[in-house]
Amino acid sequence: MSTQNQTHRNHYVPEWYQRRFLPDGVSRFFYLDLKPDVIKTGPGRSYTRKSLLRWGPARCFYQDDLYTLKLGTWTTDAVEHRFFGPIDDRGKSAVHFFDDYTISDDAHAAFEHIMPYMDAQRLRTPRGLDWLKLAARTTDQNRILRIMSSIFQMHATMWAEGVWEIVRADSSRTKFLLTDQPVTFYNPRVFPASPKTPYPLDAELEHIGTRTIFPLSLNRCLIITHLQLVRNPWANPSRVRVNARSYQTAMFDLQQIQTDRRLTENEVTKINFILKKRATRYIAAAEEDGLYPERRLSKTHWSKLDDDWFLLPNLYKVPFSSGIVAGWDDGSSWATDEYGRKRSDPSYQNKKQSSEEWVTARKAKLAWAVKREGKSTSRSHHFFNDGEDRIMKSDLAEYHEKITSPRRSNRK
Repeated sequence: MSTQNQTHRNHYVPEWYQRRFLPDGVSRFFYLDLKPDVIKTGPGRSYTRKSLLRWGPARCFYQDDLYTLKLGTWTTDAVEHRFFGPIDDRGKSAVHFFDDYTISDDAHAAFEHIMPYMDAQRLRTPRGLDWLKLAARTTDQNRILRIMSSIFQMHATMWAEGVWEIVRADSSRTKFLLTDQPVTFYNPRVFPASPKTPYPLDAELEHIGTRTIFPLSLNRCLIITHLQLVRNPWANPSRVRVNARSYQTAMFDLQQIQTDRRLTENEVTKINFILKKRATRYIAAAEEDGLYPERRLSKTHWSKLDDDWFLLPNLYKVPFSSGIVAGWDDGSSWATDEYGRKRSDPSYQNKKQSSEEWVTARKAKLAWAVKREGKSTSRSHHFFNDGEDRIMKSDLAEYHEKITSPRRSNRK
């Protein structure tokens, strides 16, 4: 039998995370139900429940017994407390750290803890659990919860091999939106409500063009982009990235996390539009007009939202590395190339691919600089920050000189 003190109200978006999206002195959201229930009151009579509510975190983003394990009349909330409890405790500190990211002694632990939290957050929602049911071909809740607890770090390897940028909404009146799917995947070729990806299917992280968008608070949002897309933004977004895989060791340079880019009002609104379109049923904001980003966008075509490459990090601050080598005191070593391929892999440090990407990466840098000229750019913590800025300014000056100088006659 269930115990008297057992938890039955399961928040699939933790209350501590929700509070990060409320300004000081504000305790309630504008909470929007995108698919309000229709209640039948009699033969031929019905009404639609109110879609806009004013609720605080305790009443938002929860479902009764979502994580309850059952065996006959016996139930337990062990998943809520023993599985999600430690993940949330460590994740809370990590999210807070990345909200104001800087290189320090705490950076490594924060990095190690934020990815398990993000992965668990991706799967713990009603949509995530429904996806697991579809993938596992079962509706048995006990089995689904066991599967979730064993596979929840499935995205960590590819996130660790991506390019991380933490963008700001400080200069925007509009702030980042909170949804029932906080860890959102955006791919310009995977349209919301497409017959090709019916609920609960979504964009897949293994595809080159899929970005991970994870708001950290009202004013901060983490965007993770595949290195392969950074080196070639013209690549087919639907192709599978090189060496896509899960549950393998990957190394990450914490100095290369990009920060401090201030998004424009329009850019924050576009991110919110993506978040809303990828939500399952509920979204929340501190201000009511923040719930309707589509009203303030002149263009809402899914494949064109990033035409100005605003979701890309600063391409000048992404080193063209060929991989990482680590050595130990006993003389042993471990090495992978930039896509996680080991020395035993026949494609390790693929010279043909590297040569092609060197060319596209150089073209992409200038194209990005032209598209982003005059707008805020990010910085990173590694040593060549100023030099990269000078190179970008020099490239732009040379570009403008070429397009403005009169054409020389080829006549002799």
